[in-house]
Amino acid sequence: MSLLVVGVSYRTAPVPVLERVSISGDDLPKLLGELHADESISEVLALSTCNRVEVYADVARFHPAVAEVTRVLARHAGVSVAELGEHLYVHFAEAAAEHIFSVASGLNSMVVGESQILGQLRAAYAHSVDAATVGSVLHDIAQTALRIGKRVQADTGIDRAGASVVAVALDRAERVLGALPGRRAVIVGAGSMGALAGATLRRRGVTDIVIANRSVDHAGRLAASLDGRAVGLGGLAGEIAETDLLVSSTGATGLVLELDAFGPRADRPLVVLDIALPRDVDPAVAELPGVTYVDLDTLRADGAMVSDAEVAAATAVVAEELAGYLAQQQALAVAPTVTALRARATQVVDAELLRLDARLPALDDATRAAVADSVRRAVEKVLHAPTVRVKELASTPGGDQYAEALRQLFDLDPAQPESVTAVRKAGS
Repeated sequence: MSLLVVGVSYRTAPVPVLERVSISGDDLPKLLGELHADESISEVLALSTCNRVEVYADVARFHPAVAEVTRVLARHAGVSVAELGEHLYVHFAEAAAEHIFSVASGLNSMVVGESQILGQLRAAYAHSVDAATVGSVLHDIAQTALRIGKRVQADTGIDRAGASVVAVALDRAERVLGALPGRRAVIVGAGSMGALAGATLRRRGVTDIVIANRSVDHAGRLAASLDGRAVGLGGLAGEIAETDLLVSSTGATGLVLELDAFGPRADRPLVVLDIALPRDVDPAVAELPGVTYVDLDTLRADGAMVSDAEVAAATAVVAEELAGYLAQQQALAVAPTVTALRARATQVVDAELLRLDARLPALDDATRAAVADSVRRAVEKVLHAPTVRVKELASTPGGDQYAEALRQLFDLDPAQPESVTAVRKAGS
């Protein structure tokens, strides 16, 4: 297997780095085309969300492919290869397959179980299809990942996490503030959780929504979809003074809102819903008069978060599916060797039948056909057991060694086109 993943995520990089590496829709076709043009990369797909940027590729050579993906991402982000390299992770072969399956299942998300990632992966696949950079390898892995993600949701219910976190958090806010219609809300972070929070607030009747983000452009796009306003993080203190509800989920690796961002509240209560991991808001705000602070630990106690048992169940599904996928891939890898073996046998049989014709030219057509059929049946019976067995053994640990043994014993070259041609002729 030659599947490669090169990525950067909220786990490995601060928000400024993620924002610089993020690939916009306008930049995506050019980036995919540039990577696809490299001789070490035969297929490529790029997934870019607020919390991760990952390149999936089918590669001919590991080290050159990693270097090329890193170079292109670094140039796109406007940073040096060394600087970006500090935040990158690389997975290859089986580890790469396991990674994409975990991502699609929500197990690799900031809020474990969030379901938006499935739609994001589906869109990334569609963009790569449009760019003509996806072939059979990435088609297979992407479709398998999407199917596994759906199965994890159906079998474990883990996908309730994202929506449940926001819904339970807003239920808490309503207990403090009363009915939400007519209230002002500030959402810090324009990623998937921020978008979910905004959509949920709108459904609950909140129309005065402000989106604050490090990138005002990103904030503006989300604000436009919610009929709200956008501000940079520098304008947050003024907005907080006039708001009733603050929801924060940026994916930053440190505090976004320190205690001094919260001024005197007078008689106006404020509910702070910090649904980021790690926290965005200094927990000390809970000590301020009129401020109610709710974080993921609080919501976990309310049953909003995915339980350890649910995570374990989802992980078990991924492990089961991964084993099946790897077994299938190993069996497919053996197929060219089996094809080459049968082609070699066909060539030998055809040569011997020609020799027989030369030695016994007086044979009538019926006898010649009967002899040919008998020889071919005998060879087929001899080959049947080893070819079936090598396919079965391919799915076991070290199974590729059996195919290699066949190649060595029979001096086979599965890459030779005449092997396939010979088999097709034999079967026609």
